[in-house]
Amino acid sequence: MESSSSSTHFATCFLTALSISFCIISSTSAARDLAPKTNTEFIKTSCSATTYPKLCLTSLSSHASTIQTSPKLMAGAALNVTLSSAKSTSAVMLKLSQSHGLKPKEVGAMRDCLEELSDSVDELQSSIAEMGNFKSYDFQLMISDVQTWVSAALTDENTCSEGFGGNGMNGNLKTAVRGRIVNIAQLTSNALALINRYASVHG
Repeated sequence: MESSSSSTHFATCFLTALSISFCIISSTSAARDLAPKTNTEFIKTSCSATTYPKLCLTSLSSHASTIQTSPKLMAGAALNVTLSSAKSTSAVMLKLSQSHGLKPKEVGAMRDCLEELSDSVDELQSSIAEMGNFKSYDFQLMISDVQTWVSAALTDENTCSEGFGGNGMNGNLKTAVRGRIVNIAQLTSNALALINRYASVHG
């Protein structure tokens, strides 16, 4: 009788332990399943505060697993995406500037734009480096520097775009260049908005 009671007790304990284990595994699995959704929702919410939310979402959604739900990591990812776009556009424009048959005005606009883009790349790189190296007690100084650099990068990009305004330029060239520069400027604008959001949350 005692043996039967012990067996019943053992079976009950075993089933209880099994049930707890199952609950823990299920909870862990559910947390894993929810994480990607939570990360994507965070990006959507953050992007809604930018000037170009659709561009923000398409440019950053693939970085959801890196960003998770961190305003700092999101601002950093936005800067890196912008920098990558500025570098690739700069390379394309360098090739275009060496094309045959360009008018003097077009060559001049290209050279000016390449200079502005080079400055923009430097400013974006400085911003990324500053965000990666700051000490917590220097937060306000760091964020102020980053905001200044990213704003300067945006000004450079807009100046480049304006150089291709007006008449007297090849229509296809103007459309191709301005399209790329406007895209970088919009990415930069979004990055600045996300930096400002990070500053407000941190502060």
